[in-house]
Amino acid sequence: MCNLAIARYSTVRLRALSSGVLIDEEGILYSAGSAAELGLGRGAELAKAALRRSELNKVALTMRNDFPRGAGLGGSSAAGVALQAALATWCGEHVPPTALAERSRAVEVEELHVPGGSQDHYAAALGGALALHFGETVTARHIPLSHDLVRAIERRCSVVFTGQSRISGQTITAVLDAYRARQPRVVGALARMRELAEQMIVALERGSLDDLAALVGEHWEHQRALHPRITTPAIEHVLAAARAAGAIGGKALGASGGGSVLVIASEERATQVRAALAGLAAPLDFMVDVEGVRVNVEQ
Repeated sequence: MCNLAIARYSTVRLRALSSGVLIDEEGILYSAGSAAELGLGRGAELAKAALRRSELNKVALTMRNDFPRGAGLGGSSAAGVALQAALATWCGEHVPPTALAERSRAVEVEELHVPGGSQDHYAAALGGALALHFGETVTARHIPLSHDLVRAIERRCSVVFTGQSRISGQTITAVLDAYRARQPRVVGALARMRELAEQMIVALERGSLDDLAALVGEHWEHQRALHPRITTPAIEHVLAAARAAGAIGGKALGASGGGSVLVIASEERATQVRAALAGLAAPLDFMVDVEGVRVNVEQ
C-alpha cells in the first residue's frame, strides 16, 4: 500500500487532577471517578477507550482536531496515535512511532470493535510518504520525497469535503465479507488495487506526479467496484467536474460512502481545477507532513 500524510492534526493534552478523570473533546466534557468507570456511549469513545485501556487515573485529557468528522482523512487514526503518544509520555514510556501505530489500532479494533486496517495509523505515526506491506507484521518504508515534488503535490493536489459523513465500518465489513466469500468482482478489484499501489510507490520514487495521478484515477475505478455504497452522486459530481477542468486523476478518500475527494491536476490546470471545485465541496487546505507524531512536554 502507498499513502501520504498531510498536515491536518489531532492534538491531545494531559494535565494532572487530584482525583477522577476528565475528558474535554472539542469543548464537550465527560467525567468519571476512574478510567474504568468511563462507559461507552454519548461521545468521546476513542479517548474513553484509550484511558480505560491505560488504566490511567487522576488526569484531565483535552482533544482538539483540525479536520471534519467523517471526512475520510484517517482522522480517528490520527487521534488514536496522538492519544497513545500523550499517554505513553505521561507514563514515562519511550515508545517508537510504529508501536504507537499498533497501540492505536489495537484500541480501535479490540476496544471499540471498529473494522479497518493499519495504514492510517502508520501514516499518522510516521508521516511522509510510506510504502506499506502487510503480513504477519507491518513493514513500513519511507519513500523519499524531493523538495520540488512536495511543492508540486501541494500545488497540484486538491482535497475537498463533500459534507457527507462516510460509513467506513459498514462498508469495510461488507467488502471483507465479499472477499471471504471469494466473489470474483471483489477479489479481482482488490488484486488490481494492490498492483496499482506498488506502481504508485514507483511513481513517487521517480518523482512523476502525472503517472501517480493516472494510477490514482484507475485505483478509484476498482475501489468503487467493491461495493455500491462506496461512491455517491456528490463524489461522482466532484470527480466529473475536476476531469472537465483538467484533472488527470482523482478518488474518494478512506472507505468512502461520502467524506473527502482528492484530485490531481495537470501542472497547467491546477488553478482551474480548484476553481471548478470551489462551489461543489468545501476545500481543505493542506501541506505534506513529513514528521509524523510529535510530543511536546511542558513543565
